[in-house]
Amino acid sequence: MELKNHWFTANGGRGFLSQILEWVNLRPEELDRTWLMFVFYTIVCVGLRWAEDSTVALFLGEYGSDKLPWIYIASAATGTGLVVLYSWLQKFFPLRSVIVAITPCMVAPLFLLVLLRWGINISYLTLITVFLLRLWVDACYVVNDLNTSIVANQIFNIREIKRTYPLVSSGLLVADVISGFSLPWLVKFAQLNWVIVIACIVIIFGSGILFYLTYKYRKAFPDTPQRQIPEEQAARHRRLQTPLKRYAWQLFAFVALLQAIGLFVDFQYLQELNSKLDSQQLATFLGLFGGILGLCELVAQWFFSSRLIERVGVFFTAAILPIMVGFVLPGAIASLNLFPAIQADGFFYGLIGLKFCDELLRYTIVISSGPILYQPIPERLRSRMQTLSGGTAEAIASGLTGLAIFFTLMFSENLVPQPYQKWVLMGETVIVAVACLKVVWELRSRYVDLLVLSADRGELSTTNVGLRVFQQGVVKALVEKGSTADKRSCLELLAQIDLPGAGQILAPLLLKLTPDLQCQSLEVMLLGGANPLYVPQVRQILEQPQETVNPEVFALAMRYVWLAESNPNLNLLEQYLLPQHHSLIRATAAALLLRQGSPIQRVAATKAMRQMLTHKQEQERINAVKALREAVYLQALRVHIPNLLQDESLRVRHAVLEMIADTRLEEYYSALLAALYYKSTRSIAMRALVRLENEGLQLLLQLATNIYKPDVVKMYAWRTIAQIGTLEARESLWFNLEISWGSARDYILRSLLKIDQQEEMGSLADRFHESRVEAIIEQELGFLGEIYSAYLEFQTLLSLGNDHDIENFMVIAELLQNSLLELEMDIKERLLLLLKLLYPPEKMQAAAFNLRSESVVNLARGLEILDHTINLSCKSLLLNILDRRSAAEKLKYLIESGIVEQEKISATDVYDSLRQRLSRLILLGHFLSDWSLACCFHFAQVAHIRLTTAEIVVTLRHPTGFVREAAISYLSVVSQSVLRDIIPHLQKDPHPLVAAQVKELMKKVGS
Repeated sequence: MELKNHWFTANGGRGFLSQILEWVNLRPEELDRTWLMFVFYTIVCVGLRWAEDSTVALFLGEYGSDKLPWIYIASAATGTGLVVLYSWLQKFFPLRSVIVAITPCMVAPLFLLVLLRWGINISYLTLITVFLLRLWVDACYVVNDLNTSIVANQIFNIREIKRTYPLVSSGLLVADVISGFSLPWLVKFAQLNWVIVIACIVIIFGSGILFYLTYKYRKAFPDTPQRQIPEEQAARHRRLQTPLKRYAWQLFAFVALLQAIGLFVDFQYLQELNSKLDSQQLATFLGLFGGILGLCELVAQWFFSSRLIERVGVFFTAAILPIMVGFVLPGAIASLNLFPAIQADGFFYGLIGLKFCDELLRYTIVISSGPILYQPIPERLRSRMQTLSGGTAEAIASGLTGLAIFFTLMFSENLVPQPYQKWVLMGETVIVAVACLKVVWELRSRYVDLLVLSADRGELSTTNVGLRVFQQGVVKALVEKGSTADKRSCLELLAQIDLPGAGQILAPLLLKLTPDLQCQSLEVMLLGGANPLYVPQVRQILEQPQETVNPEVFALAMRYVWLAESNPNLNLLEQYLLPQHHSLIRATAAALLLRQGSPIQRVAATKAMRQMLTHKQEQERINAVKALREAVYLQALRVHIPNLLQDESLRVRHAVLEMIADTRLEEYYSALLAALYYKSTRSIAMRALVRLENEGLQLLLQLATNIYKPDVVKMYAWRTIAQIGTLEARESLWFNLEISWGSARDYILRSLLKIDQQEEMGSLADRFHESRVEAIIEQELGFLGEIYSAYLEFQTLLSLGNDHDIENFMVIAELLQNSLLELEMDIKERLLLLLKLLYPPEKMQAAAFNLRSESVVNLARGLEILDHTINLSCKSLLLNILDRRSAAEKLKYLIESGIVEQEKISATDVYDSLRQRLSRLILLGHFLSDWSLACCFHFAQVAHIRLTTAEIVVTLRHPTGFVREAAISYLSVVSQSVLRDIIPHLQKDPHPLVAAQVKELMKKVGS
C-alpha cells in the first residue's frame, strides 16, 4: 500500500513544493485556486498601476495638486454609479457573468478617452480628457478590488481565505514591483498616452485568466440571479435582516473611514511631491517608490500577513493601520519638527514615511482581512452586500473626503498661519483614525454573533424575563382560552421560576380551572409548601358535593388543608376511611392519620391501608402506595413493600419506587438502583433518586464508576447525579471528569452540560473550573498524539508489506487503523463538549453543528466561530486538530506545542517499533475504545508480536466480552502453555461468545 501522506515527506517527489507551501502558509488543495487568482490579479493590477501613474503625472502636470480634491469628489459619484450598476446587474444576471464581463467593460472607456485625447487638439477638451482619465482609473480600481474580493469569497471558505487572500492580494504588490521598475523604462521609449494603451491591453489579458478561473470553478458561483432566491432561503434572510443591516452599516463605516485615512495621507503626500518635483521626475519617483514599497509589501504579504491574521485575529490586524497612521507616525513627524536642523525637510520625509506605512499596512494585512469580514453574511446575499457596503463606501468616502480637503484648504489659507496650515489636515487624519478604531471595536462584537445566527443555531433564553410580568402572563394564560397543553406547560414553567409564589397566583384560580389543571396546580402549591393563607380557597373544593369533584383533586385538596392547618380536625378524616369513599380519598385520609393521628387512629388507618395494599384491584393498590408517600410512620406496612416491588402491575411498581424515595426507606435504596437497569422503571427511579439528593449520591457513584456495569446504566447514573444538583453532586462530577476516560467522560460531560441548560447559565465553569477543563483538553490532545503516532506507524508498515499471511494481515491492519480514526472522531466530539463547559452554549452549538458538516464551507465557519470565541492557550492547536488536516500534520502541531514528544524511528526497526507501539496502546487501554483494544490483540496475533503477561492478564479481566475473546484468541496462537494454565478459570465466563470459545479451546487442549 502506498504511503498516503507522501506530499509532506522529506523524500517525496514534491517535497520542495510542500516546503514552499509551508513557508507561505498554504495547503496543497488551495494551490491551484490561489495561483490562478494571483496571476489574474497581478496582471490586471500591473495594467492599472501603469495607467494610474501615467494619469497622475498627466493630471499634476496640467492641473497641479490643488485640484486633487475635485478628483476625490468626482470619483465618489463615478464610483457610486459603477457600484450601483454592479449590484443592479447581479439581480438580473448570474454572478459569474457579471464578474467576467465587468473587467473588459471598465477598460473600454479608458481606451476611448486615450483615443479622444490623441484626436483632439483643443486645449480645454484636452484638459477635460486628462481629468476624465484620472477619474476613470480611480473608478477602475474600485471595481477591480471589489470584483477580486467577491471572486475570492466565492471560491474560498472563511478559513481558507485567511491563508489564501494575503497571497492573492499580493498580486497588487507584485504589480507595484513590476510596474514600478518598468514604468521608468517605458516612459523613456513611449509617451504617457501609449503607456495607457499598453495598460489597457494588459488588463484585457488578465480578464481572460479570470474567465478561465470562473469557468473552472463555476460550481462556486450561483447560476441564478439574486432576484430568484428560493422562498426558504428568502425567509431565512428575512430572519437575519436586522442584524445583517447593522453589521452592513458598520462594515460600510469601516471601509469608508479606511478610505478617508488613505486619501488624507495621499493628498498630503502628493502635495509635498508636487512642490518638490516636476511631472517627469514625479512619474519616475512614483515608479521607484512603488517598486521599493512593493518589494517590502511582498515580503510582508507572503510570509507574515496570513500568519498574523490566524494568530491574533482579523480585528486586531484591522486596527493596526489606524493606530500607526493615526497616532504613531503623526507623533513621530511632530517630534522631527522639534529639531531645527531637520525642520525644513522633516515634514516632507515624514509624509513619505507616512505614505509608505499606510500603503504597506493597507495592501498587506488590511486588504487581506477585508474579505473575511463579509464571510458571516449568507452566501446568496454576500456578493451584493459586499458590492454596496464595500464599493459604495469607498466611493462616497472619496467624495466626502474630497469636500473635507477642499474646505480645509479654504479655511487654512484664510484663518491659519502659513507654518501651521499643513498640520490641519494631519489633525483631521488623527480624528478619522480614532473613529475607525471605534468602528473596529463595534464590528468585533457583532462578527461572531452573526456567524452563529447565519448557522441557524441560536437559542432562546428566559433569564431576563421580569417576575411580575411573568406572573401576569401566567394568570392571563390560565384564564383565557387556549389549549390545555399550553396551560400545563405554563404551570411547569411557574414551578421552575417562582415556586414560592405559586400559591398566591394559583389559589384564587382553582375553581375556574379544569380538573386536570386543578390537580396540577395543587401539586405545584404543595411543592411550594402548604400555606395557611390559601386554605380558604382550597377548602372551597372540599365544600362542594364530593360526586362533582374529581377524586384526585379532592385528595390533593384534603392533603393541602390538613397539612396547612395548625389544629386540623382529625375526626373528620376518620369518616373518609369508610368504604363508600373513593380509594384515593381513603388512602389519603389514612396517610394523614398515620402522620398526625392518635395511636388508635393510626391503628385504624393501618388496617385500612393494609386492605388496600393487598387488594385485587390495581387502582386500589396504586392509590394506597401513592398515599403512603405522605406518611411519616409506615409501621407494620413495611412488610408489604417487597411484594409490591414485584407486583405484576408496572404502575404499582412505579408508585412504590416513588414512595421509597419520599419516605426515605434506606433498606430499599438498592431497589431504586436496580430499577435503573430496566427501561420501564428507569425514569421513575431517576426521579426518586434525585429526591434523595446526597443520601443516594454515594450509591450512584459506586454504580457509575463500576466498569463491570452496563454502559447504559452508568450513563443514567451520571445523569441522575447531575439532576441532584447539590454542591457535593457537582463536585463529584468534576472530580470524576478529571479521572475518567472514554465513554465515561462523555457521560459526565453531557451530565454537566445538562445542568448548564437547565439553569440557563452563560458558562458553567468559573476560573477554577476553566483551568481544570484546559488540563483535561491537553490530556485528550496528548492521547490524540498517541493515536496519530500509531496510525502513521501502521500506515508505514502497510506501505512496506509483510511476509506473513498478507491478505489476513492487511485486513486486520486496516481494521486497527479505522478503529484509531474512529477514536479521533470521538475525541474531537469530546473536545467540543469540554469547550461547551466554558463558553456560551449558542456559539458552541453553532460551531459544533458546522464542524460536523461534510461541507468545507460549513467546517470553516465552525472553526471561525471557535477562533473568535475561545481564549485558551492551546486555541491555535485546537483549531488545527479540529480542521481537516492529515494525521502527519496534526502530529507535527502536537509535537511543536510540546504536548507530544517527538519519536525518531528508523525504517529498518519498524517491527520492533510496532511492538512497542502496540504495548503502549494496550497499556493505555482505558483510553481506547473496546473495539480498538480488541483490534490491537488481533493485529498482534497476525503480526506475531509478543506482548507481556501483564498486558494479557489485564485484558482477560476486561468487562467487554469480545475484548476478552480477542485476548484469548491471541494466547491460543502465541502461548499455548499460558493458555493451559488460565483456561480452567475462564469456563464460567458470562459472555456466550467467550464461553463457546473456551469450550472449543478446552477440546483442543484435551486432545
